[in-house]
Order: sequence, then C-alpha cells, then structure tokens
Amino acid sequence: MFLLNAPQVRDTEVFTRLPERFRRTGVRSDWADANRGGAPTDSFLEGPVFDTQGHLYVTDIPFGRIFRIDPQGDWELVAEWDGEPNGAKFLNERELLVTDYRHGLMAVDVVNGTVRPYLARRNSERFKGVNDLCFDARGNLYFTDQGQTGLHDPTGRLYRLRPDGQLDLLLGNVPSPNGVALSPDGRVLYLGVTRGNQVWRVPLLPDGSVSKVSAFFTSYGPSGPDGLAVDEAGRVIVANPGLGLAWVLNPRGEPEEVLRSAAGSSFTNVAFGGPERRTLYATESVTGSVLRVDMAHAGLPVHRASTALTGTR
Repeated sequence: MFLLNAPQVRDTEVFTRLPERFRRTGVRSDWADANRGGAPTDSFLEGPVFDTQGHLYVTDIPFGRIFRIDPQGDWELVAEWDGEPNGAKFLNERELLVTDYRHGLMAVDVVNGTVRPYLARRNSERFKGVNDLCFDARGNLYFTDQGQTGLHDPTGRLYRLRPDGQLDLLLGNVPSPNGVALSPDGRVLYLGVTRGNQVWRVPLLPDGSVSKVSAFFTSYGPSGPDGLAVDEAGRVIVANPGLGLAWVLNPRGEPEEVLRSAAGSSFTNVAFGGPERRTLYATESVTGSVLRVDMAHAGLPVHRASTALTGTR
C-alpha cells in the first residue's frame, strides 16, 4: 500500500469490560466451536449501538445475550435467548432489530427483554447467517447475509428490506459480507468484506438497483474489515479484527488515522456516542472490552425504521 501521507496513529482506551459475573467461563458453545476453533470463549461482544439516553447496547454472540451499559460503564443484562445475535440497530424507542445468525432478524424489547421474530426467512428459505444492518433516512433496511462464505464460496448476500416489505437482493456474490454503513448523502453503501480483506463501495441508484460496485479499500492480515461507521466529514471508520485496529478512511479510501486497540486484537465493530456523537466506541470481542477514543468529527446520526417497518414480517 503506497500512501502520499502517513496516517496519524492514535491509541484507544478501555472504557469498560464485561463484569466477571456475566462471563461464561468454561462453557462451550456451538458458535465458538465453529468460529473460534473451539478456543475458550466466555463471551464475544459485537453490535454496539446507542439509545437516545446515552446507553450503549452490545450483543454477545455465543450466548445469545444483549447488554446495556450506562454512561458510567455499568452493565445490565437486557435479554437472553437461544440465538447468536450480532449487529443491532433501533427499530423504535424500545425495540432493537438484531441480526441473529441462527434465526434471522429478531426484534428485542429492551424494556421487558422479550424477543420476537422479525424476518426469519426469505420465500420459506433460511438465510445463510445474517450479520450486520443499517437503516437509511427513508426507512430502508440494508443487511448482510454472511454465513460461512469466503473466497472459497463467494455467495454472501446484501439485502434491502423496503418499508413496504419488499425484499431486494442487491448482491449475491460477496466473499463474506459483514458491516454496512451509508455515506452522508445516502447514495453510497460501504460494505465490509471480511474474507476478501476489502471494503466495497456500492452505489445506490435512483431506480433501486446497484451498479459499478468497486473495491474502495484493501486491507491485509488474518481477518479483514468487520463493522463500519461514517462520520459527518464522510470518513469511513473500519474495524479490522486480527490487526487490532480501525482504519479511518477519507472519501478517497486513503487512511487518515489508524486507531489501535487498547486490549486485544479482535477490534470488531464501532459506533459513535457521547456528547454530540464525537466519541467513537468499539467492541474488542475476545477480551470482552469496550474501547473509546475522541474523534475530530461527529458520527452521522443513526437512522431507525419507518413506521411501516416496525411490525412483524
């Protein structure tokens, strides 16, 4: 990788860690056997998202849990079920929409902890294993269906669920589609392609189709881009597990900053929070840590579903 200007390297700090009372030490899970090579895994945090009161929510994939973290860093268990939750965004003030690897899209009531199916199948066929999601300003939902795809099986999918319930397959040839985020004008979708070690740029055309999809950024190492976020300057923040860092890319795909993990190398996902959304929070999944670092630009507002999408599908 040739760069005209070297990126600024900055360190994150540990904001909080999963308390010992919530760690499932010595408990095996099917997810860890398949995705962590059977390594001891007491948790695996993902899906950071903030509510309007400044509480941070994170998922725990192998043990099917949602946690709420207050601004002081104190943890509370919100919900638990026999799923494998990953990405999360708010549907409305009290429900999270969660990508569940086992069950599809699930809606989680963060007040009483109940969980209901939202979109479990497409035309009676199960998904490969949904991973991450985001809404646009019009209430369209974009989500990835990753499963175990990779360079050996480039059949991962990117979907759009419209407010009227129409489900569009936008891409069906992705080697491990992961994080999704939109440009400030909503006309470009950025897609983390983990096993391809890239971030793809997906133009969203006025007729609802996509065209001229390209490789926006190429990383390296044992595990490629995961979760994404975009700031008000149009910079794309790319969590890169395996390297233990996040790339901060300008709209040309050039790294302006490199954010280093303060705990472990499994830097999996990112979300803006804090006053004026100027602090970036990140999950370090293996150590069960939440990291943070102040940023020069605020993160974009995170959209929610339109009224038409809030019901059960």
